[in-house]
Amino acid sequence: MQTSYLPRVVDSALVERLDRIGAVLIEGVKGCGKTLTARQHAQSEVLLDLDEAARHTAEIAPLNLLRGATPRLIDEWQLVPSLWNAVRREVDARGLDGQFILTGSARPKDDATRHTGAGRFSRLRMRPFSLAESGLSTRQVSLAGLLAGELPETGQAVLTLDDMIEEVCHGGWPADRKRSTGQARRNLADYAGEFVRADLKTVDGVRRDPRRVEALLKALARNTASQASTITLAKDAAHNGRPMAEETAAQYLLALELLMVYEPLPAWEPVLRGKARLRSQPKHYLVDPALGAALLGAGVDEFQHDLKTFGFFFEALAVRDLRIYAQAAHAGVWHYRDSNNLEIDAIVDVGMGRWCAFEVKLGGGSAVEDAADQLKKFAAKIDTQSAGSPAALCVLSASGYAYTRPDGVAVVPLGVLGP
Repeated sequence: MQTSYLPRVVDSALVERLDRIGAVLIEGVKGCGKTLTARQHAQSEVLLDLDEAARHTAEIAPLNLLRGATPRLIDEWQLVPSLWNAVRREVDARGLDGQFILTGSARPKDDATRHTGAGRFSRLRMRPFSLAESGLSTRQVSLAGLLAGELPETGQAVLTLDDMIEEVCHGGWPADRKRSTGQARRNLADYAGEFVRADLKTVDGVRRDPRRVEALLKALARNTASQASTITLAKDAAHNGRPMAEETAAQYLLALELLMVYEPLPAWEPVLRGKARLRSQPKHYLVDPALGAALLGAGVDEFQHDLKTFGFFFEALAVRDLRIYAQAAHAGVWHYRDSNNLEIDAIVDVGMGRWCAFEVKLGGGSAVEDAADQLKKFAAKIDTQSAGSPAALCVLSASGYAYTRPDGVAVVPLGVLGP
């Protein structure tokens, strides 16, 4: 194992899955560290994005490509989609666990020839570094602990508001961790440019207008943490005064989602006690808020002078980390909004009536007070006979101390949260 490797939250999940199933698929946006993580656990490898001969072999004699010490890493498998069925059949033939690790930075469109992989594959999602993975969070408060009803007693964040602004601009991309924020921002601008020009067509082979792709990505960045409709996004993605057609925007959004650069946050739909109706529109997030900041040309100075806008990007940072930590707890992340416009930024739900609710706030004082009131009002609406009682109601803040208020609402700086 490389001494420079920073452990990832998915490491333990990867080990656990290799012990019980034939193949594990690690999916994630390009550049998030999938290959390096897989290499820590693989005994042999083939890198399809770098090896043209291997891609040719995969097309005509896939079993030759699958030979090697196990677990065998097959990197960027989606470049030869027929490999899915070849690996599935080989797992069946061998009857052994821990045979293959596949990585992919895009999800090919489903087709009738590719088996689902049920019982042979386990999927893991990777994202850029969370604050805990990059060493910036003290991990004094655990999401798994909150889900178990363990409320924080104390804990001080090392990170300040200015540090959070810096991190939103820097991003969690592994290749940039040791670079300055300025260098990371320039790399992200290059990344976005390459993505716009070349990567989107890898999903389905369809060429799309790079200017339209960039305009839609910028629209998503401007609408970070909002529930903007597809029509609104299409209008916001106007190029040379011409709005994008709604159907085109929907197709582009699907392609961006298949490339895992865009991650809509679905709505949580519990049974309610009152007559309010649930709003099912997802909230919009790019996989890392730094990508959105780079697309908009927003840096540290801009955010320091516009904390209202930064609040949306801080929420995106919090949702990114919650998704990473929630996966380790076998939980999912949603948001909540009803017809009375009561909103909750994030719900982490394990199932079986075990869940936590989170409001994300930059400041303390009255902002925390308002968030706590919102959380308690929300909890009173939930039919606990159906959904269960919340394990924790929590305000995620940008800095300060972790503590539990007399009313039972936890206040946790993002810089002390971990899996």
